[in-house]
Amino acid sequence: SLSNRVVRRHGGARVVMKDFPKPPQLENTDPYRDANALSARFRTDLKTGDKKKVAIIGGGLSGLACAKYLAEAGHEPVVYEARDVLGGKVSAWQDKDGDWIETGLHIFFGAYPNMMNLFKELGIEDRLQWKVHKMIFAMQELPGEFTTFDFVPGIPAPFNFGLAILLNQKMLTLGEKLQCAPALLPMLVNGQEFIDDQDELSVLEFMRKYGMPERINTEVFISMAKALDFIDPDKLSMTVVLTAMNRFLNEDDGLQMAFLDGNQPDRLCEPMKQSILKDGGMVHTKTKLKEIVLNENDNSVNHLVLGDGTEVKADYYISAMPVDVMKRYVPTKWQNMPYFRQFDELEGIPVINLHMWFDKKLETIDHLCFSRSPLLSVYADMSTTCKEYYDTEKSMLELVFAPCSPIAGGKTNWIAKSDEEIIEATMDDLHRLFPLEIPKAGTLEERGLIKYAVVKTPRSVYAAIPGRNKYRPSQETPIDNFVLAGDWTSQKFLGSMEGAVLGGKLAAEVVAAKAKSMPTKGLKKVQDHIVANAPHHVPKAPPGVKGDYPIAYGGGMVLDGTSREKLSESDPEQLVKLG
Repeated sequence: SLSNRVVRRHGGARVVMKDFPKPPQLENTDPYRDANALSARFRTDLKTGDKKKVAIIGGGLSGLACAKYLAEAGHEPVVYEARDVLGGKVSAWQDKDGDWIETGLHIFFGAYPNMMNLFKELGIEDRLQWKVHKMIFAMQELPGEFTTFDFVPGIPAPFNFGLAILLNQKMLTLGEKLQCAPALLPMLVNGQEFIDDQDELSVLEFMRKYGMPERINTEVFISMAKALDFIDPDKLSMTVVLTAMNRFLNEDDGLQMAFLDGNQPDRLCEPMKQSILKDGGMVHTKTKLKEIVLNENDNSVNHLVLGDGTEVKADYYISAMPVDVMKRYVPTKWQNMPYFRQFDELEGIPVINLHMWFDKKLETIDHLCFSRSPLLSVYADMSTTCKEYYDTEKSMLELVFAPCSPIAGGKTNWIAKSDEEIIEATMDDLHRLFPLEIPKAGTLEERGLIKYAVVKTPRSVYAAIPGRNKYRPSQETPIDNFVLAGDWTSQKFLGSMEGAVLGGKLAAEVVAAKAKSMPTKGLKKVQDHIVANAPHHVPKAPPGVKGDYPIAYGGGMVLDGTSREKLSESDPEQLVKLG
């Protein structure tokens, strides 16, 4: 049944919040069946009576998922999270007014099989607020107007996706739409193999190779690229876009989107933690890693040293840290191993998430909107889309500001800019989106802005620039009792919430299989040039993490004068002024 909430908009117009039922074909896909089958293994053939203690470093989605499944398999996972909040890149916290500040604007897609499976296992599917099956784009040349790709109910994939594009008359001509077909046909025929082969090409290079019209880039791909990886199409690997499109073309409900009904720590991370505790695991916050200490004879892990000097002994050790943080802890004796040297080829990409509170209810949409502006990626009026943040009188926009650095294709290093500069630039963009409601000139207060928060994450998901996929490591490592989790490890869902959950699940599978002396999938091949150069690397003592604040651990935070000094200490290149 359709659940409606009709409210009065400021000025007398009406806004409708509509939450739709769980998509009907969500579980009727091969990826969902695969996800469900892997989950079931932890309760069947991977389940053991020989409990192993597993130390998991990092309490983001990947570390929590890893611990959940290991606990179900009969092991004793212990999560050590350095911060005072769980969730990593989906963490959130309350400001002095009690308003929630989120690291990022997080959307749940029907094409997230492991995440959907997780919600079902935790019994919290009702916390997903599904929106109408469409994509909404701001019209660049028509301020205040929007256009949509509408998915007609009952029409199966890929025809529903094709029809949604054909029915839209405002973004591309029929000729331009037909010119896309030759590039997409090989993906439909050859699937993942063709997709993986395109990783060396940027989106723009792929378009030109297949003769796609340039307007495809300006009308569609810029929006997709910035939403998928906070990056412009001339810098983004085509594999990322094709991976998303392949899911949307093969799954009826793949592109349908849901919002979580409240803050991520309470509504998602807490149920994961409770599941871990119920099955015999433990979760610790404010527990910083200092060092990974090895055995002399075989370079396996002997123990961990925590920030307070405590030694942690376990049977297996799993890093669920982001790649930029993991690099800082690689022990000296591992540093000439090719497996660990490939980490050098990966780094997190900067992103900024904005929260903007207005003094009135804006004429917004109960959905995610692709802004198609040079500065913004996607945004949503959380006071309309999300139950916990629901407000009938005032809007709270959450916006993704990207690209915000040269690695992502931007000309300006916005991470180094002040909050005031970022908000002023954003308000100019918002005037285009809301020309009748947000004035072009005046002070922020005169333009209706009553409060804002600028959350900077200098090292977010790994930068999916061309040629990176081959360096993403397998969860299994050359070290027998050390395993990797994280969305940056090798799995097909890239840097995303789904990728984080799957990366953690695959790491749990490695440990559970090893614990029962069962075969594992083995190590992923390391590139020849990495193997050749590894012996020449000069090992250094691992520096560990400097400082004790979210950005040091790959998280996001509001930077004030003091924390800018902290960023300068932990990641000085992020503050280089580039314009």
